[in-house]
Amino acid sequence: MSTAILSALPEEQSSLVQHLAQPQRLMHAGRAFWRGELHGRPVVLALSGIGKVAAATTATALIERFNVARIVFTGVAGGVGDGVHRGDVVVAQDYVQHDMDASPLFPRWELPGYARTRLACDPVLTALLLEAARACVAGGSGQFGLKSAAGQARHRVHHGLVASGDRFVSAAAESQQLRAALQGAGHDVLAVEMEGAAVAQVCHDYGVPFAAVRTISDRADDTAHGDFALFVQTVASRYAEHMVQTLLRML
Repeated sequence: MSTAILSALPEEQSSLVQHLAQPQRLMHAGRAFWRGELHGRPVVLALSGIGKVAAATTATALIERFNVARIVFTGVAGGVGDGVHRGDVVVAQDYVQHDMDASPLFPRWELPGYARTRLACDPVLTALLLEAARACVAGGSGQFGLKSAAGQARHRVHHGLVASGDRFVSAAAESQQLRAALQGAGHDVLAVEMEGAAVAQVCHDYGVPFAAVRTISDRADDTAHGDFALFVQTVASRYAEHMVQTLLRML
């Protein structure tokens, strides 16, 4: 069975598509899916689209139409946790939807019908992805034209909670407020993005293993827009390529 490699933006998958053996482009649900082999492993490459609804649709199509065995999400995110800097990598341990609020019927952030706030990623697949991310960062520090933050000897790999929501967080005040609210309820979030929690929920529903890795493109603050555009163009695709290739060798 195939491994699905899901990304939010085309820049994150362009090099992977180029390396596909026996590539086959298929259209389904208005989306393009690339089926083929990477390092002798059957894969399906797809773009999630931006936002939780688009990502959920794509994840469902991967499971229903392509019968994938697992889904791995690569992408970028804004860093909000202490010590999470631009150029660092966050491997998700679990996910929360920071814009889910069905109160007063349910506690804020709880998923109605699930009796939980956080959805865990698959521990086995995540452990492999964490190893691949560490190998990538250790071998490529400075390789992609990134400079570490002041006082930081090298870029780091973090493992923990990631928050998703249908909003590009790009103001320091909003980022701090979001983090403080979640932290006050015991959810110490490391990074924020727009798709992962939706894919985690779909995979939970279908019982499909899911893991996700996000490279930090910005600090989700007032400079996020400029940092994001530059980062995706120059760094994100190479990070994704290295981590995915290393992961596939370990499967």
